[in-house]
Amino acid sequence: MKLADIPVHAAAPADPLDGFRWPTDDFTRTPYRVFTDEAIYQREMERIFRGPVWNYLALEAEVPEPGSYKTVQIGNVPVVVSRNMQGEVTAFVNRCAHRGATVVRQEFGRAEGHACIYHQWNYDSSGDLCGVPYRRGLNGCGGYPKDFKPAEHGLQKLRVALYKGLVFGSFADEPPELLAYLGTNIVTHLDRIFVKPLKVLGYHRQRISANWKLYFENIKDPYHAGLLHTFMATFGVYRSTQKGHTLLSPGGGHAVVYSVTNTDSVESVVEAYQGTDNKYQTDFALQEPGLLQWSPDFHDGIGNLIVSVFPNMVVHQILNTFATRQVRPLGTGAMELYWTYFGFEDDAAERTAARLQQLNLVGPAGYISMEDGEAIRLVQQSITGESRDATSFIEMGGRGPIVDADHVVTEVCTRGLWQQYARTMGFAPEAAA
Repeated sequence: MKLADIPVHAAAPADPLDGFRWPTDDFTRTPYRVFTDEAIYQREMERIFRGPVWNYLALEAEVPEPGSYKTVQIGNVPVVVSRNMQGEVTAFVNRCAHRGATVVRQEFGRAEGHACIYHQWNYDSSGDLCGVPYRRGLNGCGGYPKDFKPAEHGLQKLRVALYKGLVFGSFADEPPELLAYLGTNIVTHLDRIFVKPLKVLGYHRQRISANWKLYFENIKDPYHAGLLHTFMATFGVYRSTQKGHTLLSPGGGHAVVYSVTNTDSVESVVEAYQGTDNKYQTDFALQEPGLLQWSPDFHDGIGNLIVSVFPNMVVHQILNTFATRQVRPLGTGAMELYWTYFGFEDDAAERTAARLQQLNLVGPAGYISMEDGEAIRLVQQSITGESRDATSFIEMGGRGPIVDADHVVTEVCTRGLWQQYARTMGFAPEAAA
């Protein structure tokens, strides 16, 4: 038999993940396997971050002028957010259309165009190819074929949508309409914060040795906050005894969690923290009380607010600090959290100074994110090597329907996350399979 006579079987092998089933249809269990399985991670990059979602990219205030740009990461894809020379915000993959080298190597900057250092392919501020060295060859040698068309070799574009100074991007050809994707609860609380032009105050980058979804679980879980963070409970920044709400988007993947400061009593706090490991310290005091001096920006009493948008955005207000946090996966067992702190353009110098002082308490070197990072690292460490059927237990607040709650003693937002995650990944619940 000749080589050419051997039949070619083009059918792709079956994906073993197609048989993966979620253990419960109310998402009160999460298989630990989703935090450690490389095949699942690769499907996440394709179906979630490059799928029909809106990824948070940046603040418009970070690309204020024509030519301004910022490099970010969506899933495992490097992306440039750019305000082009016509003033429009665009986004494109930061990978040369020629041989794949990184084109923009600086984190921030301003330029009318970008050149790949490898072969000097030149792109404009929208990512369109505008120049190729030796296109016609040199001295009659080389050059590209006559049908080479620069317009067909620009950098891959993302669809971009803006809302209240937030920039979102999608790889999908037909992503959902942004406000419908976010849902009423998210839009309402973004409207509350993004009320006027922003001023960027600074950045933090935090590398955490844990899967990116463990962080998203953490941020949607108010149950842990008053128990893990001694600082918050002791000084009343956040306690589960305070009045608050947990609100979800229609698909469950986005959430709002907030508490209203000074709505609990000493008696209720003492009772709630009986039996905990010294999480409420009545004899603790600050040497510099001004550190927690709160001059509310709004008049609703909310001192702690977390808005999370699947799959990669968190917006927080903790007292007078504001930040967006972009979740950047770095493999099954690592991630980076990218913090952008902001205030408002019309802030007085004293207000800006107070925000800068307070933000040190909440970032990776403070008393909140450092502890969150360590907590989820402990989870990652402990579940690695677990059996494929092992699961977590998520029933604080009850089982059943995934709906809003008028308190913060619940894990319902965590169950909402897993509901949207499983649907996006094509993991049907066992009971519905």
